[in-house]
Amino acid sequence: MHIAILTFDGFNELDSLIALGVLNRIKKPGWRVALAAPTETVQSMNGVTLHATASLADACSADAVIVGSGIRTREIAADPAILSALRLDPERQLIGAQCSGTLLLARLGILGDVPACTDLTTKPWVQEAGVRVLDQPFYAHGNVATAGGCLASPYLAAWMIARSEGLDAAAAALHYVAPVGEKEAYVAQALRNLTPYLESAKATE
Repeated sequence: MHIAILTFDGFNELDSLIALGVLNRIKKPGWRVALAAPTETVQSMNGVTLHATASLADACSADAVIVGSGIRTREIAADPAILSALRLDPERQLIGAQCSGTLLLARLGILGDVPACTDLTTKPWVQEAGVRVLDQPFYAHGNVATAGGCLASPYLAAWMIARSEGLDAAAAALHYVAPVGEKEAYVAQALRNLTPYLESAKATE
């Protein structure tokens, strides 16, 4: 299982790195989570420099992709070179988008007429792209999921784990990162947000 987190200049550390941490709670041969970027290094919205561990081409061939967010996503979503390089396919990939990453999915035509989640800043831009924005932290339809708000990032990561490794594995990963003293409540709330979409995906398989 190869999961690529698309990470561009101006990326939001919370969105990309929380997902990276939760996804890497799966410890098994062949499970790999990479930060995919168009350049060797990218700098976050707060000045943190990361070295990419995968390219955009690698992301196109990955089993799953998370489109991270950032302060330059609107610019990136209007870049023909980036859009043409991202050949994502929900027929063969699990695809998730976090906050402004939802705008990129909309520009790529992956959302279609399916509603989506995003952050409050990005909401009007996603609506301008013709997508109905939901007032909730997480939504999934088939192999495509979106999350809104930085701290909804664990939901997106857990959805990918549940789809590939099962709900128990997702719950265990969430339990590990949840605050002490609130672990059971946190996991229960997360599963309430995820389970309906896991059941609908199973019904269509």
